[in-house]
Amino acid sequence: MAVETGRERAVYATDPAQSRGRRHAEPASPTRSAFRRDCDRIIHSAAFRRLAHKTQVFVYHEGDHYRTRLTHTLEVAQVARSLARALGLDEDLAEALALAHDLGHPPFGHAGERALDKCLSGFGGFDHNAQTLRIVTDLERRYAAFDGLNLCWETLEGLVKHNGPLVNRDGAAVGRYARHGLPAPIVAYSKIQELELWTYASAEAQVAALSDDIAYDAHDIDDGLRADLFTLEDIAAVPLVGTILGTIDAQYPGTDQARRVHELIRGLITRMIEDVIAETGRRVAMLKPRSAAEVREAPRPIVGFSPAMDKADREIKGFLYPRMYHHDRVVRVMEDAERVVRDLFSQYVATPTDLPPGWNEGVRVTDVPARARRIADYIAGMTDRYALIEHAKYFKTTPELR
Repeated sequence: MAVETGRERAVYATDPAQSRGRRHAEPASPTRSAFRRDCDRIIHSAAFRRLAHKTQVFVYHEGDHYRTRLTHTLEVAQVARSLARALGLDEDLAEALALAHDLGHPPFGHAGERALDKCLSGFGGFDHNAQTLRIVTDLERRYAAFDGLNLCWETLEGLVKHNGPLVNRDGAAVGRYARHGLPAPIVAYSKIQELELWTYASAEAQVAALSDDIAYDAHDIDDGLRADLFTLEDIAAVPLVGTILGTIDAQYPGTDQARRVHELIRGLITRMIEDVIAETGRRVAMLKPRSAAEVREAPRPIVGFSPAMDKADREIKGFLYPRMYHHDRVVRVMEDAERVVRDLFSQYVATPTDLPPGWNEGVRVTDVPARARRIADYIAGMTDRYALIEHAKYFKTTPELR
């Protein structure tokens, strides 16, 4: 199936000229759309630069060719633009959401997130999507007129809801938040600016979410093979992967292993993108959305995998979880990383003056929840190596994370 290029804008695409605007009013740019400005602000943020030294799966010093949060983000943005272009959606909004989707990750990836969530268990918990919202609405302090990046409503909505509604019409948390409720930062910001948490996000946000899945599947296979956590023969047991490898070997018999891996990753991304385009076309034909508002009010996502590709995606993840994410080597490193984060949190709680100048300003000593959140903000902003440097300042032994 050929991917369309230069497609006419879909009637259900998000129009930057009809944006609901920014929390703090600003004059429009004469040369850039509202969503292009959001992309540029994200790229120039300090939080975006820090992604270069934050763990995806492997800690930064384990090898130069493993993905970091930054390279993962760039790959997600590339897939998102390809999908948005083929579907007639706004490429800049899809890119902005892809570029910002991981800004809230703390050092050491999901291990750092687990550790901070435990540290904040009595204060609303820690969630990387909620932390992304905090960064772009408050923690980036660059502009004279406001805190945060003052992004468009549609960008903020997409960052919070790209995986679907967070609450039902009655306001009860659903999905991953049903058990413990919404993260405190999302609840707090919703009192400032209504993001309609009961609806789906735009088609562009749905594209960004699927692009994250596609990039994850592809580059985690690549990184897992590079790390010798499994072999091509092992993962060929996954039906879709085996089919692609069979096609490669028939077309390029005798090619070397490195090229086989690259052709596999290339073929997997292509098949997944083409599947999303075809499946979205089927859903559009069925739901017939006539506006971005109707995409939000639809009973199901308008962008997605076909049932067959959804099954293949689950099979790939089902292979990777025990052999990569839960591999003894990875688990051992991540357990040490969690300890680093917990130690740092305890240190700053016990001795707040160890925080840099400014991080204690505006928080009363007696306001324990606010102080805990402030400490989590500081730790979440650290890169892997800075967290290890800080840990070594206060503790006699710091794990090498190898």
